Amino acid sequence: MSETALPKDEAQPALDAPVETPVTTPRRGNGLAVFALLLGAAGVAAGGWGLWQVRALQASSQQQLGQVRTLDEQSQGIAQAQQQLAARLAQLPGADELEERRRLVAQLQGDQQRLNQRLETVLGASRKDWRLAEAEHLLRLASLRLSALQDINSAQALVQGADEILREQSDPGSYAAREQLAKSLAALRSVEQPDRTGLYLQLAALRDQVVQLAAVSPEYQLQESPQGRPTTDTDSRWSQWWEQISRYFRIDFNPDDNIRPLLAGQGLNQVRLALSLALEQAQWAALNGEPAVYARALGEARSVLQDNFNQDNPQSQAMLARIAELEPKAVSVVTPDLAASLSAVQAYLERRHLSADEAKASAGKPATQE
Repeated sequence: MSETALPKDEAQPALDAPVETPVTTPRRGNGLAVFALLLGAAGVAAGGWGLWQVRALQASSQQQLGQVRTLDEQSQGIAQAQQQLAARLAQLPGADELEERRRLVAQLQGDQQRLNQRLETVLGASRKDWRLAEAEHLLRLASLRLSALQDINSAQALVQGADEILREQSDPGSYAAREQLAKSLAALRSVEQPDRTGLYLQLAALRDQVVQLAAVSPEYQLQESPQGRPTTDTDSRWSQWWEQISRYFRIDFNPDDNIRPLLAGQGLNQVRLALSLALEQAQWAALNGEPAVYARALGEARSVLQDNFNQDNPQSQAMLARIAELEPKAVSVVTPDLAASLSAVQAYLERRHLSADEAKASAGKPATQE
């Protein structure tokens, strides 16, 4: 009884409580939904891929279209260039005309070369003539320097330059002229050039010393009174009187035979002026190469010194000694004659011109016969 009752008791609460019905979805419906979702996703993916392909095709087509346009433009440019080339080719002369022009150019080049050769020949001859004319001018200038200024050094340099010009010619016909130039150079080297500028400056220094030249007169000084010795008024008056008198009188117990009065004031200035003029005349003679005037002027200066100044004066002695040193100096030399050298060069130039004229005449004869 109890076993049967227990199940009933257990079943009774189950009947009283609400009955829960479990929700169960059918498996077949879920599978169809998933399959539909998958199909939708695949469709969307296929649509996106197709859209991407379409856009890619559009981009490539546009790129190809740009390339086609570029190629079209290039082809148009090439066509225009071909047209221009064709127009230029049409303007070019033909083969016969080109050959004729080439022949004319070759002929023109040959004529130009011959003209250049003739021009070089003419310029070379004229340049040599100019140089020879320069040599003649140098000889004329050297002769003028010798005759006018007796400038040995300048004349020697000028003759040397003329000889160098003749040496540059390398002409055997210039042997006689160069021989005469060598003789002239030897003659110039054997003559010593006088130092006129040095003599002029030395005489100018003597003229500057003339202003300082003065006669020396002895002066007597009274001896001072010994120390300790009283001086009186009488002694002081006597010393003053003797000092004044000693300025006008001189007592010499050992006189020379050559006694001259002392110069002072206007007389001394006149003697200085005479001496300065004599030295100035000697300067002029030294510059102009006048030996007679030079010797006479220095003699006058020596006479003025000896006649008007005391020989015991150191300044007078020094000036006399200097004048004695300058008197034998040479202010003029016997210059060699360059006339023979000038004549020899002129004869060489004449022979050269004659040979050139003969060559031109011989070259012109065949042309006149033709």
